[in-house]
Amino acid sequence: MSQPDAAADDPSPSQSPTPPRPPPVAWPEDGALTRDWVAGLTATLDWCSRSLPADRLPDVLPAALVQRLVLTASVILHREPNLVRVDPRPDQAVVVVGDVHGQLHDVIFLLRDAGFPSDDRVFVFNGDYVDRGAWGLETFLLLLAWKVLLPNSVFLLRGNHESKYCTSVYGFEQEVNFKYKGQGPQVYRKFLRCFEDLPLATIIAGCVYTAHGGIFRGTIVMPSKRTKKGKKGNKYKANSSIDPTLMKLGSLDELLKARRTVLDPPWEGSNLIPGDVLWSDPSLEMGLSSNKERGIGLLWGPDITQQFLYTNNLKLIIRSHEGPDARDKRHDLLGMDNGYTIDHHVECGKLITLFSAPDYPQFQASEDRYNNCGAYIVLNPPDFSTPVFHSFEAVKPRPKANPYYDFEDVIDSDEELNLGAMDDGSASS
Repeated sequence: MSQPDAAADDPSPSQSPTPPRPPPVAWPEDGALTRDWVAGLTATLDWCSRSLPADRLPDVLPAALVQRLVLTASVILHREPNLVRVDPRPDQAVVVVGDVHGQLHDVIFLLRDAGFPSDDRVFVFNGDYVDRGAWGLETFLLLLAWKVLLPNSVFLLRGNHESKYCTSVYGFEQEVNFKYKGQGPQVYRKFLRCFEDLPLATIIAGCVYTAHGGIFRGTIVMPSKRTKKGKKGNKYKANSSIDPTLMKLGSLDELLKARRTVLDPPWEGSNLIPGDVLWSDPSLEMGLSSNKERGIGLLWGPDITQQFLYTNNLKLIIRSHEGPDARDKRHDLLGMDNGYTIDHHVECGKLITLFSAPDYPQFQASEDRYNNCGAYIVLNPPDFSTPVFHSFEAVKPRPKANPYYDFEDVIDSDEELNLGAMDDGSASS
């Protein structure tokens, strides 16, 4: 297990003098990011989190720079298909990362511990970069910078929290508006547009499927029961009356054809695949059924994992989506103490849940914290199908920060969603 060096990661005045204030970050004159530029951005973001009031962030990270980086990355992401084929060379390793939820310092440690992205090391991130943690903006910007620098070595997938609804409830919208004040709404809209461009899944080396939530149903054309847009605050129940015999496992071709450019993945209607990919959970019960607990997505059993692996000639499913809080409420599956669990072990392979945010969530209502480890997976050549797990502890002490959502009132595991407040339109519409 990796343990961050507190002396190196959180210098105090007694250990070393406070680093001088960095100059405002500027876009490279030739328009091309370099490793030195990304390293400088990393150091600046770390310094700001420790030494600068959050609402002074624009002094060092101007809104124009933020928007340019987001737009540049969005152009790259938009060109990628829903299902990205990651085909590493025989000399490349692949690192898979789960939820990070705005825990900037743990992400910086993870990148250093795993070995930074390079021509020899590919990274696949499974989504949930923002919300709950105090540095969602900085975390996502850092990963976008890596994507712009190395578009063929860094792959960023969408999580359920990269959505309008979740970011309005779990803190990211408030974080952006607090840090950028009058320019906040405009900056936030750029992030929403970028979220829509994030791909949904990858297949690594032809044998490993990764996605935030997991698998998905085949397309079923059904009329929507909602005739007009619901107002915020109105509760809607998921349509759990669908005949389970009509629900079938989706194909990769259907995944490629789904419309991902939505602010919030639809929970009803015909475009259900994005919501399934982002919100679904595994179960130990056989079959495929609606996820009544969340109100969106699916529950699937070991038989469906076997079917998905067999049909698509795969050996592993690596999904994320469930941290220690969610698993604490589920007694059928293992806890998330080590940052990963093996949930299904079937004839064709395994289903793994990977969670990369240690000591999560950052803000907890109880003094009895989860104190979980985070983890990442390394897939090594030549077969890429034997996961090597690396658990790590949180960087402590964390810099002091205030939450951007009411963590004592908002439930931690995304249950009882206000589905009527979700927006299945597009930020560009």
